[in-house]
Amino acid sequence: MSTGTYSPKPGAAPVGRMIAAQTALETRMLLRNGEQLLLTVIIPSLLLVLFSTVDIVDTGAGEAVDFLAPGVLALAVLSTAFTGQAIATGFERRYGVLKRLGASPLPRWALMTAKTLAVLVTEVLQVALLTAIALALGWSPQGNPLSVLLLLVLGTAAFSGLGLLMAGTLKAEATLAAANLVFLLLLVGGGVIVPLDKFPEPARSLLELLPISALSDGLRDVLQHGAAMPWGNALVLAVWAVLGLGAAAKFFRWE
Repeated sequence: MSTGTYSPKPGAAPVGRMIAAQTALETRMLLRNGEQLLLTVIIPSLLLVLFSTVDIVDTGAGEAVDFLAPGVLALAVLSTAFTGQAIATGFERRYGVLKRLGASPLPRWALMTAKTLAVLVTEVLQVALLTAIALALGWSPQGNPLSVLLLLVLGTAAFSGLGLLMAGTLKAEATLAAANLVFLLLLVGGGVIVPLDKFPEPARSLLELLPISALSDGLRDVLQHGAAMPWGNALVLAVWAVLGLGAAAKFFRWE
């Protein structure tokens, strides 16, 4: 037997393996958190069922679910990529989790990559669940799935950047309050449930520039009206993504 048979081989695992392991951990943490589950699954599902079956809001001609389903998909992206990620990351920063992980062999950029991948995994589960509920309610989606996918990815990038910016600059308690407040405000004024044409013209012009409005309107153009890629909405999301991710990279504080 050679002398080196049982010798340890210290050293970090390959970056890809570390990212995969951290992604799995982040995903489990997201799905096990009761508040996160409420934001990401229960609230969007209840809103979809309630407003599709009860005539509360005038959604225009056609079935209510055809208007509501794209908006609720946009809300699901907002709840996971922005609200949930901001709150979780903010408290990880407060309790020193990010500081400790930043000192581990896992590079900081790889940690953020793992968080983003965990968000994407969660969104896949959300979209599958909400699509099944909407189809059961009589939804008839149209359009190109690739256009939908591009809009969802751009929306995820935009909301992730804004969520990380908030988590990396504010105190955890302030992040908790601000993230939930923004969620409620965008739910009401982002074209998710209430059509933007119900708002006065000056307010509508400003609301259309919000990332949630761009995402919900873009998804609605494709899935409800069968339009091609809504490049105007995609451009709005891309601008928010660049600004949010750039600001988060510059101002994020790990301690």
